[in-house]
Amino acid sequence: MSAKAEHYDVIRKPVITEKATMASETGAVVFEVAIDANKPQIKDAVEALFGVKVKAVNTSITKGKQKRFRGIKGTRKDVKKAYVTLEEGNTIDVTTGL
Repeated sequence: MSAKAEHYDVIRKPVITEKATMASETGAVVFEVAIDANKPQIKDAVEALFGVKVKAVNTSITKGKQKRFRGIKGTRKDVKKAYVTLEEGNTIDVTTGL
């Protein structure tokens, strides 16, 4: 599969947190994805961009928090994360480039 422009619109960035690092020990990688992306789109994008086989995709949406800045109320954006489980023997190193 070749990488298309749509794939770069689906996958925004890798999530590098303590929880994501714990998930990587079981063969999962966490990405921030477009809010309107569905599981088949995420699977196709990861397989095309990184050249790996995807076993499963789980998603979660975190609602944006209400915050104040100098007395003005605002809302942070909603964030969708995809937990991508890879087939045995496949890995993605997301820490390169930091």
